[in-house]
Amino acid sequence: MMEVKPFTLTGKVVRLEPLSEAHVPGLTAVGMNDEIWRYMPYGVMKNEEDIRRWAQNLLAQIPSGSVMPFAVIHLASGRVAGATRYMDIHPKDYALEIGGTWYGVEFQRTGVNTETKYLLLRHVFEDLKCIRVQIKTDLRNERSQKAIERIGAVREGVLRNSMIMPDGYYRSSVYYSILDNEWPAVKARLKGMLNGFKSKE
Repeated sequence: MMEVKPFTLTGKVVRLEPLSEAHVPGLTAVGMNDEIWRYMPYGVMKNEEDIRRWAQNLLAQIPSGSVMPFAVIHLASGRVAGATRYMDIHPKDYALEIGGTWYGVEFQRTGVNTETKYLLLRHVFEDLKCIRVQIKTDLRNERSQKAIERIGAVREGVLRNSMIMPDGYYRSSVYYSILDNEWPAVKARLKGMLNGFKSKE
């Protein structure tokens, strides 16, 4: 079966390292913007204690084998840029989801997210021999949908009223996937996108 263990991945723009409570101050420094949490199912993070509870909740799920969260470190500045994770992990099916991803506003629309996705996808397809990676987003989040489609993920459909948001809104989720035989084309797209970013990003 596919075995997902804690690990660190380093690229040219970011380093992904296993999430810990030590990352909470850095995450707080970039996470105090309501817009970041607009489509996230956690509610708006207002202070460091909110971020700490969010992190503790994720860390508590690791022993179940269902999640593997990461802090995203921006190499040029040494700052925490945000977080992401493997989730909904199905070892016997060699399948998982990449999600729960968020970044500070200053790191959005830079090479940070593109390289993060590249590193995560390369690891699961080339090292873990995954056969399916799932990505989902809020139906209202058109920017996220365009970003997912840009890398070559296939839109599978909409799961209507899939979750109740903290504000009571019934969220519908758009589901995408990448299969192992599609990874070479997605990899080429991501590498091309990364080459388009300036080295300082």
